[in-house]
Amino acid sequence: MGEKVLMKGNEAIAEAAILAGCRHFFGYPITPQNEIPEYMSRRMPEVGGVFLQAESEVAGSNMVYGAACAGARVMTTSSSPGISLMQEAISYMAGAELPCVLVNIVRGGPGLGGIQGSQADYFQATKGGGHGDYKLIVLAPSSVQELMDLTITAFDLADMYRNPVMILGDAILGQMMEPVILKERPKQDLPPKTWATVGAKMRPKNVITSLSLDPVKLEKHNLRLAEKYKRVADEQVRYKTYMADDAETLLVAYGTCARIAQAAVDIARERGLKVGLFRPISLWPFPYDALQLTAQESLRVLVAEMSLGQMIEDVRLAILDSKPVCFYGRTGGMTPTPREVLDEIEKIVEEGI
Repeated sequence: MGEKVLMKGNEAIAEAAILAGCRHFFGYPITPQNEIPEYMSRRMPEVGGVFLQAESEVAGSNMVYGAACAGARVMTTSSSPGISLMQEAISYMAGAELPCVLVNIVRGGPGLGGIQGSQADYFQATKGGGHGDYKLIVLAPSSVQELMDLTITAFDLADMYRNPVMILGDAILGQMMEPVILKERPKQDLPPKTWATVGAKMRPKNVITSLSLDPVKLEKHNLRLAEKYKRVADEQVRYKTYMADDAETLLVAYGTCARIAQAAVDIARERGLKVGLFRPISLWPFPYDALQLTAQESLRVLVAEMSLGQMIEDVRLAILDSKPVCFYGRTGGMTPTPREVLDEIEKIVEEGI
């Protein structure tokens, strides 16, 4: 076990990236993730790395493209509107199969919105916010320890599959402080980066691009990407359950909302209600089969989100009309309370849904 320290969520992400071997960070300030570039600006010189505050999110994301081409472990972080500005570069990086880590500490929207926590970027993260056929691997932590652990995992997954990986957090997770254990990074058997553009004196040159004007070649490339995405979906599904074995009402929530939902489960159990929780950790690939199996004996499913309802579409796909799927959400930066979720549970139980 490593050293236990008290850290803010944003700082845990930054330190985890350094532990994972990230030595290049490019970004632009936007609340509520500013502690990440601030931390990196101090720590990167200490570990021989490069920190650069770009002139915009567009510039920062394209700097990530360049560093990734050279085989570097590289990260950028932002919050909702900033991630929107990065979408062209993200699509380019997915098309060019460049490993990198992207962090979105989500704030309320749409538009500039507000700086409070939200989960309204689910569609953007999981359905491809940019153009073309591509997928990001998307991980959703629910604690500061998971922010650290999954950030380290994200770098390994990016290299393993040559694909951008996104950590989807929110303002609450980014700002909260919790004890975390600074673990030693386990050694992974990762493929060598023979594709990187690091000079070519003794071999044919490498060319990295997402441009293909020949539709036959581009279709072949897209089909190969689709095969990779299927492999990721087979190998990298992540989720956790809580008191779900005998649940008549199954809550489904991720990130901060899952913590709130778990508190509601505890109160419901004290009142004699059979309630459980299913928490997706990989939002893409989404744990469709696991959710369907977990919900098999439940009478109903209740999805809780800090949005108007986005993950609920994937939950409905998993459940396939086998039982009612209800929804409770708060939006615009508002956060549901365990009491509110419990009230919704009691309401749908009383109504016989």
